[in-house]
Amino acid sequence: MARLGRCISLLALFGSSTVTGAAVGAQLQSRASDFNNPVLWEDYPDLDVFRVGSTFYYSSSTFAYSPGAPVLKSYDLVNWTPVTHSVSTLNFGSQYNLTSGTPAAYVKGIWASTLRYRASDDKFYWYGCVDFSKTYIWTSSGGNAGDNDGEVDPSAWAWESHPPINSCYYDCGLLIDDDDKMYISYGNPQISVAELSSDGLSQVSSKVVYSPPSGTTIEGSRMYKINGNYYIVVTRPASAEWVLKSTSGPLGPYEQRVLVDSIGGPLSSAGFAHQGGLVDAPDGTWYYVAFMDAYPGGRIPVVAPLTWTNDGWPELVKDSQGKWGTSYPLPVETDKTVPDGTELDEFQGGSLSAHWEWNHNPDGSKFSLDSEGGLVLQTATVTDDLFGARNTLTRRIAGPKSSGTFRLDLSNMADGDRAGAVLFRDTAAYIGVVKEGNSAQIVYVDGLALDQSNWGTSSKGKTSATGPQVSDASDVWFRIEADITPAFGTNTARTTSFSYSVDGGQTFTALGPAFSMSNTWNYFTGYRFGVFNFATKALGGEVKVKSFQMQHL
Repeated sequence: MARLGRCISLLALFGSSTVTGAAVGAQLQSRASDFNNPVLWEDYPDLDVFRVGSTFYYSSSTFAYSPGAPVLKSYDLVNWTPVTHSVSTLNFGSQYNLTSGTPAAYVKGIWASTLRYRASDDKFYWYGCVDFSKTYIWTSSGGNAGDNDGEVDPSAWAWESHPPINSCYYDCGLLIDDDDKMYISYGNPQISVAELSSDGLSQVSSKVVYSPPSGTTIEGSRMYKINGNYYIVVTRPASAEWVLKSTSGPLGPYEQRVLVDSIGGPLSSAGFAHQGGLVDAPDGTWYYVAFMDAYPGGRIPVVAPLTWTNDGWPELVKDSQGKWGTSYPLPVETDKTVPDGTELDEFQGGSLSAHWEWNHNPDGSKFSLDSEGGLVLQTATVTDDLFGARNTLTRRIAGPKSSGTFRLDLSNMADGDRAGAVLFRDTAAYIGVVKEGNSAQIVYVDGLALDQSNWGTSSKGKTSATGPQVSDASDVWFRIEADITPAFGTNTARTTSFSYSVDGGQTFTALGPAFSMSNTWNYFTGYRFGVFNFATKALGGEVKVKSFQMQHL
């Protein structure tokens, strides 16, 4: 079914999105080792992937999570780690702040967007249409990535917001041509191409370059120049990918062929691989990267190699059954590695890891990183509604099964405060502590829900189980174990369990019934681990998050 805004953006080749010479002619070669799909079992949808030197970069949608549009890097197109966010704050209006009296922005925000590196000025450019209104622009120094095999020193990332373009480049894809001109493909169902000014900050012109057959929806465009031809890759949601090709220039005319359509594999109880783009490895082999609807975990990326016809059309390499393969030869063999995300995070240093994103924009005056380690969360909202509480910090769940464990110092909670660990989505549950007077009791609360008709709160939840009272002087560990094995389109309920430890994290005691996660796509993003602290009576209390660790189960 067509889903406007289920947009994804994808891949590019080199920093300029152009490839010339013999690269297209290179065919897949056998390698010593294989990789398995999905390449990244986390919710990073609407991806836009490209390569600078030997380093691959990956941008993703984040909806109302802040900071937005994470940037991941990889050396082999398989193992990824987040390194920064293109959108430092959601500067799209007050609804992104979770302030009292203003509707929240659930399901709004950053949808499919685009990211590229421009070698001529050593900058990364991010573009994204928000709320069907304007196209927002953020740029960052590239840290001489073009001269450093694509590497960017972490200290070089410095994202800057620019005035938006007063047009919606819906589901856009950026191309930086050989002559350094910048073009953006966008739209649904018609596909347009806009030429940008030399600084990339305004529109020079725009033209419709392709119209699909009547009644057909296409979106999620990505634009490339390969061997002198111009390509726009689009999705026909939620099952097919088309390739548009022009031999006459970026403004067409374009021919069309189908790359994939309802192709089976590589995961069961998941949607079809679609909405992706093309990227080449340093040796000239080519790949198609797409996502699969894999709820309750979200939308996760899969990779397959490509070959090319003599007249310049890409074709997917399928397995012996004509499906998307569960494994293929590794795109790049390298000694370079990236962290796998399971390392203990003790919140040290001057900023949060790029794994973390807040639910809506946070109140920056109500959290801090302690110089001795730990994240201090002061209460930022007086409310009895977790969905309306500011400064809930979230992190994606690693599939197919993993646990997330938070260690909290609760000694400075105030009367009426609630703090703990949440399984966060449009249906949610949490384990935490309720402070009433001098009493602090562990509780399990489930049944929290948003109304899918307007994304307002329909249920604030209920206390389904109570644990012991705890001393202000002791730390408490809260653990969530989640099975996000895909169950999309089925009646199978994947479950989550909650537990706590009051003996230094040695013994965990289960609390409450198993929580059944929703398998529907309507909220778009998948379930996340989160930590929260909000007041129901008055501001002034705080907790310290001493550590977090995710472990595969």
